[in-house]
Amino acid sequence: MNKIIKDTLILMAITLVSGLLLGMVYEVTKEPIRKQEEEQKVEACQNVFSDAASFEQIEEIETMAQTSLTNVGMEGKAQIDEALKALDEEGNTIGVVMQITSKEGYGGDIQFTMGVQNDGTVNGISILSISETAGLGMRATTEEFKSQFAGKNVDTFVYTKSGATQENEIDALSGATVTTNAVTDGVNVGLSFFRTLSEGGILNE
Repeated sequence: MNKIIKDTLILMAITLVSGLLLGMVYEVTKEPIRKQEEEQKVEACQNVFSDAASFEQIEEIETMAQTSLTNVGMEGKAQIDEALKALDEEGNTIGVVMQITSKEGYGGDIQFTMGVQNDGTVNGISILSISETAGLGMRATTEEFKSQFAGKNVDTFVYTKSGATQENEIDALSGATVTTNAVTDGVNVGLSFFRTLSEGGILNE
């Protein structure tokens, strides 16, 4: 009986010490991890808005995001994860950076950042997370595909399999129509959200 009690006490002591050590490790690493995540966020924003000197979080975007999804018929198919104002050296808003998740990918969610200037011109997109088929849908990460959105000022994008001839047309990825559609729809959600922000006066605050 005494041996059982002794073993139990030893086990409790080991558990307590382990818990304390884990707590100490968490406290020591918490701030470096937070800083790293912040740096990664800034880098992702700068990838699509290199002209910005800094970025400012836009709070409470849920209602506006839902309106934007409804406007393009994308409820349940995509979401606006985050939105930030892109600011110049004087603190003036020169555009918006959005983090968008499209839920229509062939291999799962596709998450990307998107930058839009104040006049509605798309700066570009940068893929953050994607799990599409190698050699097919994964070509959405190439500059050849992503650059098709950059520098365009249109209401919505569409994709074509016969060669883009219009400003709002995107060449579909061969053999990866589902991926093309997922990204294009996600970008259209971003454009709709930008217009909601602009019409609501958020960019002037």
